[in-house]
Amino acid sequence: MTWDDLDVHLDRVPGTVSAYVGRLDAPPTWTRHADAAHYAASTMKVAVLAALHRAAEAGTVDLDAPVPLVNEFDSAQPGAPRFSCAQLYDNDDAVWDRLGATATLRWLADRMIVRSSNLATNLVIGHVGLPAVAEVWALVGARNSVTGRGIEDFAARDAGITNVVTAADLAALLGALASGAGTPGTLAAPAACSAMLDVLLAQEHREDLAAGLPEGTRIAHKNGWVRGVRHGAGVVLPDDAPPYLIAVCTTTDPADGGGDSDSDDACRLIAHISAQVWAARHQL
Repeated sequence: MTWDDLDVHLDRVPGTVSAYVGRLDAPPTWTRHADAAHYAASTMKVAVLAALHRAAEAGTVDLDAPVPLVNEFDSAQPGAPRFSCAQLYDNDDAVWDRLGATATLRWLADRMIVRSSNLATNLVIGHVGLPAVAEVWALVGARNSVTGRGIEDFAARDAGITNVVTAADLAALLGALASGAGTPGTLAAPAACSAMLDVLLAQEHREDLAAGLPEGTRIAHKNGWVRGVRHGAGVVLPDDAPPYLIAVCTTTDPADGGGDSDSDDACRLIAHISAQVWAARHQL
C-alpha cells in the first residue's frame, strides 16, 4: 500500500484522522491533517511527564520525596471552586488505594503513563504547574497544542479552557525525548530523556499503535481516549531499521454516531495505520 492508497482509505473514515510519520530529526515521510486540532485526552500526559523531569533538573521538585495523595485541586478557571477526580473514570486503582497516604512523584509519573491515571496526573500538575507544561510545548516547537487545565476540571472546561494536541506536535514532543536521550538538547538532559523513554516503553495500554506491530517490537508511546476520540503517539524502535515517529489522532463527532461503541473500530484503525508504517519502515 502506498501513502496515497492509505490516504484514500482514510478518506472513507468518518470524522478526522490526522497522522505524522517520519524518522527522528528529519522531515516527515507522510502526514495527513497533521496540524488539525484534536481534544488531547491522555496524550497531554507526556508533556506533564517532561515538565516534571525538567522541574527535577531545576531542583524545584524531588522525584523521590514522598508527597501526600489528595483528591482536591485548584481549577484553571479563576474563582472556580476546587475540583476532584472520579475513580470511575480512572484506569489505575493503585493510585486510589494510596489516597490519604503518600507516594513519590516518580511513582505517580509512572502510573500517569503506564496506566494513564488521571488522579496521578492532577497530582503531578499540582507540583509542577500548568505554565511548566506550556513551556515544554514551546520548547519542542509545538504550534497548536495547549494543556490548559487538569483532568476533570469541568469549571475550566465550561469556560472554554481545554487541552488540545495535533499529530505534528505530538511527534515533535516524542522526537525531542528520543533525540535528547542520545545527545544534550533543550528539553532535558540525556539521562532524564532516557528515563522518560523507559517509562513510555513500559506502557501497558497496547491496543492501538502497539497492536499493529510484531510481538516484542519496542515502542515508547502514549495513547489517549474519551468518547469520540482515540489517539496514539510514539517512537518505534525496530531491530532492523532506524527509529521512527508515528502519531495518529482520530476524532469522530458523537452527533454523527461516533462514541464509545466506536472505540474498538478506532483502535483497529490506528493499529492498521501502524502496521502499514511498519511494513514501510526501511523506506521512511
